[in-house]
Amino acid sequence: MMSGDQRRRPLPLEDVRIISLEQYGAGPWGTLHLADLGAEVIKIEDPSVGGDVGRYVPPYAQDEDSLFFEALNRNKKSISLDLRQANDRGVFEDLVRNSDAVYSNLRGDVPEKIGIRYEDLRHLNPAIVCCSLSGFGMTGPRSTGPGYDYMLQGLAGWMDLTGEPGGAPTKTGLSLVDWTGGYVASLALVVGVHAARRDGVGMDCDVSLFDTAITMLNYPAAWHLNRGYEPRRSRHSSHPSIVPFGNFEASDGWIVVACPKDKFFQLLVEALDLGELAVDSRFATMAARDRNRDVLLPILEDRIRQFPRAVLLDQLSATGVPVAPIQSVPDALADDHTIARGLIVETEHPRFGTLRTLSSPVRVGDPGLLSYRPAPARGADAEQVLRDVAGYSPERIRAVLGAEAAENPHEITDGAGVAAAL
Repeated sequence: MMSGDQRRRPLPLEDVRIISLEQYGAGPWGTLHLADLGAEVIKIEDPSVGGDVGRYVPPYAQDEDSLFFEALNRNKKSISLDLRQANDRGVFEDLVRNSDAVYSNLRGDVPEKIGIRYEDLRHLNPAIVCCSLSGFGMTGPRSTGPGYDYMLQGLAGWMDLTGEPGGAPTKTGLSLVDWTGGYVASLALVVGVHAARRDGVGMDCDVSLFDTAITMLNYPAAWHLNRGYEPRRSRHSSHPSIVPFGNFEASDGWIVVACPKDKFFQLLVEALDLGELAVDSRFATMAARDRNRDVLLPILEDRIRQFPRAVLLDQLSATGVPVAPIQSVPDALADDHTIARGLIVETEHPRFGTLRTLSSPVRVGDPGLLSYRPAPARGADAEQVLRDVAGYSPERIRAVLGAEAAENPHEITDGAGVAAAL
């Protein structure tokens, strides 16, 4: 018999079960981290639209497999149910009875329409947590409209702030509203489950991409709301108030230099043989450097442009100045620190073979306890879920699976399953 020290310690969320009506990016991204940490995430995929639309996102997609889908659905389970069908709705409700949360990323008015709010499910499970991630939330004038990352970056002012002065409005290079929205939804769900277990009463969690994007305006918004500050784009992605803090061009590439403290500025100018700037009253403090940025930055830019990037990185980092190269995506993925931190994980996939994806950055406890499975085929876990979660007999399982095959022949469309995505 194993001692307590020899037994495998459970993963942090191993006792949490989530029924998820999720698709595309933001929703599956939120539950990916929960699944990696041990939560049982059961994807409900609508067979009338071929399941999660993420299965078909190009360029690396074939049949119902895509690298996009694999990147967002590792360690999850799948069952095909069409909640518009009475029999499938009954199966869904039986799963709710034995789960901790129902999670979705649908348009803000859809949870009410399809009956997946707390008010709709509390009679099945008084402690159920109903977490909705939508484009605009379940209330407000935009709640019935679709919302996607690009739209939200425009609405929330992000595009107006991104890019070079005088250029066209520009989105960030990644879908940051989707990814941060997924993080916020996963936090809301975990908080909701904690409170429901404490109090015995569940709740709705109303998370939106719009809320997420607006609140990430953070301190520039506080400056505007309290002092009328108007954010503007800055040359070479410079910080709005800390100087120098931004991108600089070396003789053979770009670097980022950050001087968020006076001591870093002094170290920088000494390393660049510009020691006279350290005693210049125009640049003596953060506030002074901000007022005189149009004088200071050209001096630094001209000096930095004289050196190769490798020389600058070595010399500035040796003196303690915060500095980093601006890398390509391939370079970032091959970075020694990426490898050392174990950020690339492998799974074995029947179509793609050995598949490399990125691990969750949420590190809790011993990372050696984590294990990884590829994303599920649509409906692959139906029998196990019906047996172990719904508690169905073998006879009833056969009846449910047979009825599903008869009622829901696989048909890929771009209908409600896509239109209601957010």
